[in-house]
Amino acid sequence: MLTILGFAMIATFLVLIMLKKMSPIAALVLIPALFCVFVGKGAHLGDYVIDGVTSLAPTAAMLMFAIVYFGVMIDVGLFDPIVRGILRFCKADPLRIVVGTAVLAAIVSLDGDGSTTFMITVSAMYPLYKRLKMSLVVMTGVAAMANGVMNTLPWGGPTARAATALKLDASDIFVPMIPALAVGLLAVIALAYVLGRRERKRLGVLTLDEALVEERATETETVLVGAGPGAGTGPARTGGAGTGTDADLPEKPADGDFQGLDPDRPTLRPKLYWFNALLTVALLTAMIMEWLPIPVLFLLGAALALTVNFPHMPDQKARIGAHAENVLNVSGMVFAAAVFTGVLQGTGMVDHMAKWLVDNIPDGMGPHMAFVTGVLSIPLTYFMSNDGFYFGIVPVLAEAGQAHGVSTLEIARASLVGQPLHMSSPLVPAVYVLVGMAKVEFGDHTRFVVKWAALTSLVVLGAGRLFGII
Repeated sequence: MLTILGFAMIATFLVLIMLKKMSPIAALVLIPALFCVFVGKGAHLGDYVIDGVTSLAPTAAMLMFAIVYFGVMIDVGLFDPIVRGILRFCKADPLRIVVGTAVLAAIVSLDGDGSTTFMITVSAMYPLYKRLKMSLVVMTGVAAMANGVMNTLPWGGPTARAATALKLDASDIFVPMIPALAVGLLAVIALAYVLGRRERKRLGVLTLDEALVEERATETETVLVGAGPGAGTGPARTGGAGTGTDADLPEKPADGDFQGLDPDRPTLRPKLYWFNALLTVALLTAMIMEWLPIPVLFLLGAALALTVNFPHMPDQKARIGAHAENVLNVSGMVFAAAVFTGVLQGTGMVDHMAKWLVDNIPDGMGPHMAFVTGVLSIPLTYFMSNDGFYFGIVPVLAEAGQAHGVSTLEIARASLVGQPLHMSSPLVPAVYVLVGMAKVEFGDHTRFVVKWAALTSLVVLGAGRLFGII
């Protein structure tokens, strides 16, 4: 009976959030509370929730302060020189532009928010793609895959969800996965190189001046005939490219339209650039070396970054307020998940479901549950949300794996494999930001990216097996 109710609870949760009948936070709270009553253990609901909240508090703290930290770093201009450098590197070479798109998306993904990554990446690269008549689905596909790999950062979402669902430390899941994820990111860059060569072969290589001449000639024929010598300073100069001389166009096109990284925004702190850079390097090094727990590191880092960059209290409050929505959404999800995981574990439903799953898995597959989890994560994280997969499916797979001697950590790491494809799922709100800003039809993006993203996920899985991580 508990097995049936457990699967029914998961199915109800998945259906409601997929059909958008309930928000993930509401579904994570109300559905398990209702099923807890059905099981006959409604009187113990409070104990289950308190136990869950206690165990998940460190994960919520890590997510909250990581979002604040990287949000402040973007505000103060830490990533601005990187963006400008990538744009200078790209010039008017399609191959460089596609590779630059992958690198830029990967770097900006450090903030852990897909929407921010896509806004910054598209704002920077879209003018170049349009000016050179490059394929925009190449831009959206490469950006989505790079963000998908980087989305596995502990503050990005999936790792935190896996840690939350299985009651593990996020660093124990993520740090050993770094080699495999690095291979996955290299695979994305290699794919960007291949796609860039294809675009270069199709379009050739121009200097920006040549591209501008072609663009101006076209506009002169269609719009500006007889407009006089001043016409060249019109649309060809400003159409998504900002202002300045022609020599500035390799980098200024993005800055002119760069609403995410406005070069004149009042939050910039150029005199503190090296302090912020060293602080970020020290923070990431301490995380990888596990000198302190990740929540403590980001709590200290966020407090220090705010204090040094914005010494006046009103400015600090403004920065915290600017990122409050992301903080509330993510931390709220974690605490709501305490209800779901607490009920699933406390009532014994997860144990009964795992036993049923173990009994129905062929004996030959049991010892390979980590690999099975990695393979399943590719389609499952595409057709369902991360909430549904990590809170509904992964705990069952972990219990089944434990019965065959496979550690929960291996299952958790394997569950991250499908993220390069997941970021193009129709259930991910950020992908609509990506295709909307790039003016690409979602269907065109999907047809282009699915095969390449699935291949990238398989590369991560293969690397994980090769390095003995999964």
